[in-house]
Amino acid sequence: MSTFDYIVIGAGSAGCVLAHRLSEDGKHTVLLLEAGGLDRHVSLKMPAAFSIPVNDSRFNWLYMSEPESGLGNRRIHCPRGRVLGGSSSINGMVHVRGHPTNFEQWGAMGATGWGYGDVLPYFKKSEDALWLDTPNDYRGKDGPLKISRGTKRNPLYDDFVLAAEQAGYGLSDDLNGFRQEGFGDLEMTVSRGRRCSASRAYLASANQKNNLTVRLYNLVEKLECTDERVTGVRYHDGKRLLVEHANKEVILAAGAIGSPQLLMLSGIGPEDSLRSNAIKPIKVVPAVGQNLMDHLEIYLQRSCPRENSLNRWLNPLGRAMIGARWLARKTGLGSTNHFEVGGFVRSRQGIVAPDIQFHFLPAAVSYDGSVTRGSSGFQVHVGPMQSPSRGHIELRSADPRDKPLIRFNYMTHTSDWEVFRRAIRLAREVFQQPQLDRYPGEELSPGLQCDSDDGIDAFIRNNAESAYHPCGTCRMGVGEDSVVDHNCRVRGLENLRVVDASVFPQITNGNLNAPTIMLAEKVADQIKGVSARKELQPYFMDPDSKTRQRPGEPQRRM
Repeated sequence: MSTFDYIVIGAGSAGCVLAHRLSEDGKHTVLLLEAGGLDRHVSLKMPAAFSIPVNDSRFNWLYMSEPESGLGNRRIHCPRGRVLGGSSSINGMVHVRGHPTNFEQWGAMGATGWGYGDVLPYFKKSEDALWLDTPNDYRGKDGPLKISRGTKRNPLYDDFVLAAEQAGYGLSDDLNGFRQEGFGDLEMTVSRGRRCSASRAYLASANQKNNLTVRLYNLVEKLECTDERVTGVRYHDGKRLLVEHANKEVILAAGAIGSPQLLMLSGIGPEDSLRSNAIKPIKVVPAVGQNLMDHLEIYLQRSCPRENSLNRWLNPLGRAMIGARWLARKTGLGSTNHFEVGGFVRSRQGIVAPDIQFHFLPAAVSYDGSVTRGSSGFQVHVGPMQSPSRGHIELRSADPRDKPLIRFNYMTHTSDWEVFRRAIRLAREVFQQPQLDRYPGEELSPGLQCDSDDGIDAFIRNNAESAYHPCGTCRMGVGEDSVVDHNCRVRGLENLRVVDASVFPQITNGNLNAPTIMLAEKVADQIKGVSARKELQPYFMDPDSKTRQRPGEPQRRM
């Protein structure tokens, strides 16, 4: 048993940031506990290999949902990182901040001090936008997280964006800057051909400090609590049960699945759920594990000549050639995640901000690489960003080794189906524009015969997948439906915070790694008693959003 000033549980996107920032001045001792091991495997470094760790139990908790009634009772794969860097070491590396209105909504939902002007300085603080010569009003240049853009060597990238423009959508030169609505280059957490995970960005220098201790392969079993205060952490290193004490705070950064599970194992959560698992309630917090959100997506695929598609490389010889070049030079097709362009659109007139996301890929293949098309092609991943459906996390038992019960309740709201149908039809419309006529082919999935509402609904029910963005289960806000306050302190308990995507009051537009890192940067400053100056920068909103779904009318075929 020993004592530290701060104990951080989980070395993921948030935990790595907190460990670095709380130890950087050398004044405090910090213990960072991680259930997984080192992030040295080649599949965690090579950007194009991200489909491998998604299915690898060495680096992944490999959670599965309970049968989802809205998706034909399928159990949905929910990978979460169990390795240094957490999910930032196994994700698809797409860097999206979210729409400014997402954070304005956080503030309106009770998360005081989390509006767009409050969070923008911390997005900038976290990032080094490698393509910029100097920082600007929206982007940072000196932060730890290296962010790049693809080379777009395949002409399909630019042609997809031009097809979107022909369909009447606007273009953006920075989807993380002034304008998210529209189409343009997507960004990735890749530097010099290697993944830039949170561990690589934040721990490479922090781990050299004597006041930071990082312990791997340690499963936290519960928090040490009194009725009003958290005093430490009980964990198992594989051989021994250990207890560490915290002079100042224990900070949970175990993610949207792990953080509520650990709170409930410690007696903090809904009373009925705790007692049903023979856990004595320490602090009744009904909202723990509730408000679970995620993004669903589906692939719209079209065939094209073999020479235009990455499918020609998806064979043992092609993959070996890609891997050999990357190992030798960190260049070539292995040095990108291949999601180099995309966009954000509104599903209909009358809403003010985008609620559908597009990721374009010049191949016809599943996200995890497990299914490839017999014919060459390209695809767009498309799905709603702001589903009203909510799920929850429950304990399976009082054993910390048992994975919790996860119910997303996907597609259980009528509007889910309306927006998803619209998303597929809008994506199909982009694929039918003249700019893509130079790539002759036919729609592979779902196929043009699938055009009725019933047909599209069946396609969604049978094929929709998680985009791997769970959040919201320790909601930030006020009142009984929240778990933490605006400083991420757990209500009713001293010395305990939750700092990860579980505290999001509302899911953001796009991938969650960037806003999770921002969150940790901001809370680290709150803990240290400092704050960045609010930055009130304008952002694009379509002035005619009430009367049109997109800025221009689509070009009709003759």
